[in-house]
Amino acid sequence: MGKLNDLSAAGTAVWLDFVDRKFLEEGGLKKLVAEDGLTGVTSNPSIFEKAMGHGEAYDETLASFDKEHPDAATIDRYEHLAIQDIKAAAETLKPVYDRLDAADGYVSLEVSPYIADDTDATIAEAKKLWDAVDRENVMIKIPGSAAGAPAIAATIAAGINVNVTLLFSLEAYQRVAEAYAMGLEERVRQGQPIDRMASVASFFVSRIDTTIDKQIDERVEKGDAEADALKALRGKVAIANAKLAYAWYQEFVASERWQALAAKGARPQRLLWASTGVKDPAYPDTLYVDTLIGPDTVNTMPPKTMDAFRERGTVAETLTQDVDQARAVMAEVDRLGLDLPGVTDTLVLEGVASFAKAFDDLMDAIAKKQPAA
Repeated sequence: MGKLNDLSAAGTAVWLDFVDRKFLEEGGLKKLVAEDGLTGVTSNPSIFEKAMGHGEAYDETLASFDKEHPDAATIDRYEHLAIQDIKAAAETLKPVYDRLDAADGYVSLEVSPYIADDTDATIAEAKKLWDAVDRENVMIKIPGSAAGAPAIAATIAAGINVNVTLLFSLEAYQRVAEAYAMGLEERVRQGQPIDRMASVASFFVSRIDTTIDKQIDERVEKGDAEADALKALRGKVAIANAKLAYAWYQEFVASERWQALAAKGARPQRLLWASTGVKDPAYPDTLYVDTLIGPDTVNTMPPKTMDAFRERGTVAETLTQDVDQARAVMAEVDRLGLDLPGVTDTLVLEGVASFAKAFDDLMDAIAKKQPAA
């Protein structure tokens, strides 16, 4: 037993924000499951771009696919590779899924970032990917945008597990939590079971501090009269934002609406802390794990953050501590005119654009890997 196992015991499931063919084939994921109590994996276009776009780990598989499908489009070639990795990860995590009776053991695959603003296209792609992977312990990632919310409700209603991604604000999170409940309620109306449906709401953390801290530093440099108050907020806004989201989650799962679903076997949509790698070297590298520990949550960590927490993380139920202080931090953000709503709106757009750029780069890299003669 180590600190990552202790983290799971404290209620925060340990997921890995990384997937790679070589890592899977060499047993890296199996090792984390066996030794650190890992119970999930997340992927995104940036992760796949790094995995597939560089090196030769995928070349043999791609050559075989190209021989059988010489006229395949680049997107089909990518999906063939990605789905193989997701299936392999799902099979590694299947014993976890079975042991925990579908409460965990999931691997996530994202819909195309090109369709983030298209509800119908998102629903269609989620169903296509779900059918292609054909594993019950898979989640399809859908952005928590205005267009994504109805897609989430429809996808859950269709019996597809969903990882809601790119959440930055409490309001966006509330919208997708409602969408999850709506999807479950629709399944109940259809006479369908809901006791093995699963969803997580991926709340991004470090990017908020990166953006807010930059604003703070710029204002302090210009000699802002509130310099001391501004500096006191550095590295605190993202954590306060997350704590208030969790406080709302606790209220929601205690509500009559949710309790009616729970009575039929519904599982809560767990909050998942994403973007937990620390960007500012002035902060501890375990900051966004240490401070966000609590029941029914997930922390998906890049490998470096996981290594850091294994070595020097601190396990304590921190999510429910200092919630009034978190509210005070958010009040100060508002008073000082840091415009968190504007920041979070921009971060959603930047997140979609970043994934789209990674997807562009990925398609370009795969297109350059010519079919075998």
